[in-house]
Amino acid sequence: MCGIVGYVGEVPSQRPLDVVMKGLANLEYRGYDSAGVALGSADRPKPTVIRAVGKLSQLRAQIDSQRPDDAIEAIGHTRWATHGQPSVANAHPHTSADGKVALVHNGIIENADALRTQLAAAGETFESDTDTEVVAHLIGRLYSGLPIDEGGVGTSADRVASTSTAPRWSEDLTGVPAEQRDGAQRLVGAMRAATEQISGTFTLLAICDDAPGVIVAARRSSPLVIGLGEGENFLGSDVLAFSEFTTDVIEVGQDQLALVTAQHVTIIDQDGAVTEPKKLEGDYSRRPVTKEGFGTFMEKEIHEEPGAVEQTLAGRMDASGKLSLDELRIPESVLRSVDKMIIVACGSAAHAGQVARYAIEHWCRIPVEVELAHEFRYRDPVVSEKTLVVAISQSGETMDTIMAIRHAREQGARVIALVNTPGSTISRESDAVLLTHAGPEIAVASTKAYTAQIAATYILGLYLAQVRGNKYPDEIADYMDKLSAIPPKISTIISGWDQIRDVARSLTDVESMIYLGRHVGFPTALEGALKLKELCYIHAEGFAAGELKHGPISLIEDGQIVVVVLPTPRRPELHRKVVSNIQEVRARGARTLVVAEQDDHSADEFADVIFRIPPAPTLYAPLLTVIPLQILACELAGAKGLDVDQPRNLAKSVTVE
Repeated sequence: MCGIVGYVGEVPSQRPLDVVMKGLANLEYRGYDSAGVALGSADRPKPTVIRAVGKLSQLRAQIDSQRPDDAIEAIGHTRWATHGQPSVANAHPHTSADGKVALVHNGIIENADALRTQLAAAGETFESDTDTEVVAHLIGRLYSGLPIDEGGVGTSADRVASTSTAPRWSEDLTGVPAEQRDGAQRLVGAMRAATEQISGTFTLLAICDDAPGVIVAARRSSPLVIGLGEGENFLGSDVLAFSEFTTDVIEVGQDQLALVTAQHVTIIDQDGAVTEPKKLEGDYSRRPVTKEGFGTFMEKEIHEEPGAVEQTLAGRMDASGKLSLDELRIPESVLRSVDKMIIVACGSAAHAGQVARYAIEHWCRIPVEVELAHEFRYRDPVVSEKTLVVAISQSGETMDTIMAIRHAREQGARVIALVNTPGSTISRESDAVLLTHAGPEIAVASTKAYTAQIAATYILGLYLAQVRGNKYPDEIADYMDKLSAIPPKISTIISGWDQIRDVARSLTDVESMIYLGRHVGFPTALEGALKLKELCYIHAEGFAAGELKHGPISLIEDGQIVVVVLPTPRRPELHRKVVSNIQEVRARGARTLVVAEQDDHSADEFADVIFRIPPAPTLYAPLLTVIPLQILACELAGAKGLDVDQPRNLAKSVTVE
C-alpha cells in the first residue's frame, strides 16, 4: 500500500514540489522503503526524477543537494516494497526507455512478468525488479507509436489517440492549452491502451515532457481521489495527501481515467466517454469511512471479507508459478535454517495464529508455537537465531505484541510482521513484513482483518514450504488454486444471512453459550465465542471438543446453547467424533447450532439449527466456518439493542501493555 501524490498548478504561492512533499509526509504511514518525485516543466526536455532509499527525510536530503528547478506539475510516491528490494533503482517514479514519460504506481500488476518478456523481445531493457517499470515502458512505447511484439499486447497504431482519430473524450479538453493538446491526447490514449493490457490492481499517475501542466491518472481496485482548487488541482491515494489545501474532493471510479490540469479535470470512463465525477462531501481531515448503506460497519466489513481475502492473495505468484514474496526481505538460507516458529498475537489475531499452526506444521514439518504476546516474554521462552517469530496484528500498534517482538529480537530471532497497516510500529521493528489487504476496519470486533490474517498465514506457510523444499512447485500451485476458490464460497455463506438473523433473534434471552470444535475447528470455536463476548456481553466459552468429557460437560443443562463446528466428512476420524459430541450434549438437553458442509446430513437429527457452508479442504475450512459465527454475534448484538461497532470497554487498537 504505497502513497501517491500529484499536483498541477498555476498559483504563485504554491511550489509543486513543496505541495507533493507535504502530501508524501501525510502518507508516509503507507510505506517508507523509498520515495521519489518527478517534476515536469515546459523548459525541460524530460521530467526531472529524484529518488532515495529509506524514509522521506532521505528524499528531502537528495532534493536539497540537487536543488531542482521549479515545475508546473509534480508527482510523488512513498513505497512499501512488493516487487524488488528497496533500492534507488526500484524506487518510484519510473520512466519510459526514452525518459519522456514518468510514472508512479500503487498496487500490483499481476501479469508484469509476461509483459516484461514481451517488451524485452521488442527491444526494451529494464533497470529495476518492479512491476511498475514494466508499465512505464509499456506506456512509453504506446505513446511513441512504437510496435510491440504480436504475441503480447499488439501494436499501438490503433490505440493511441491522434488528432485525426480523436475519441469522444478528446472533445472535452478545454483545460489543456492548444499547444499541449496533442501530447495530452496521446498520453491519455497510451494510458487507456496500457490499462487494457495489464491485470491486477493499480493507481497510476503519469506525466510527459510533451504535455507540461498535465497529469494523467488511471485506477483499478486501488484508491484515487482528486482535490479541486482555484488554479490548481491535487491527486492522492488518500485525501490526507492534500487535506490542508482543499476540501473539494472527487473520486475516480473503477477503471476510470483522469486528465488533470491546473484549470480542469476530465474523467473518462472505460468506454472512452467523458463522465461526471463523483463529488465527495465531508471533513476529510478526519478521513471518514461510510457504512455504504449497511446498518453497521461490522455488517459492511463482513460483506467485504471475500474481497479482503482475495486482495490478500492477489499478486503472490510469479510467471513461473512460484510464490514470490519479495517484501519478506529475509534470505532464503535463513528461512531454510529455521527449526522452530513462534506466532505471537492477541485476541482474534492469536486465533488466526492457531489456525496457521495446523497448516504450517503440516506443510513445513517444523514445530509451531502460538503464544499470547502478553505472556511471551514473561515465561523466559526458548528463542535462538534459528527461531522465526511471526507477529500478527491488525493495527501494527498492539503494545503487547511490540514488546514480544522486541524481546524475540534481543534473543537473536528473526521477526516477520503480519499486519494490515504499513508503516506501523510492529512493521518498522520487524525484519520483514507480510501485509494483509483487508482495507480499513472500523468496527472494533475484527472480521475481515481476521480472515485476511488467516489467508496471509497460509501464504507464508506455503512460501516456507517452497523455500525449504517440503512441497513441489505443482503442489504449491494446487494449494494456491484451491485457496483462490475460497472468496466466492465466503460470498455464498453471506448470502444466507437472513437465516442466521432469524436464529439470532431467538437467542436474545440466552445468558451463556458454549462453542466446540476439533482440529482447525477448535480455534474457530474460540473465535466464535470471542465475538459473542465482545458484542453481546454474553458469557461464552470455546472448547476443544475432545475436552468435553474432561470437565465442560458438567455445564450442560436443559436449554444450554452449544455451537458446534463440524469437520468435513472427508476426515471421518474427526467427523464421527464430533457427531458423537453433538449427541452427548443433545442427550443432556442442550440446544445445538451446528456449522456443517452443504451435503453433510449426519448431524441433522441431533441439531436444532444447521448453518450450511460450501465444501473446502480441511485446512481452509476456518475461512468459511467462522463466517456464520461472525454474523450470529453481529445480529444477536443488534437484536439486543447493543452498539455493534463500539462494544463497551473495548478499543480497536490496544496501545498499552
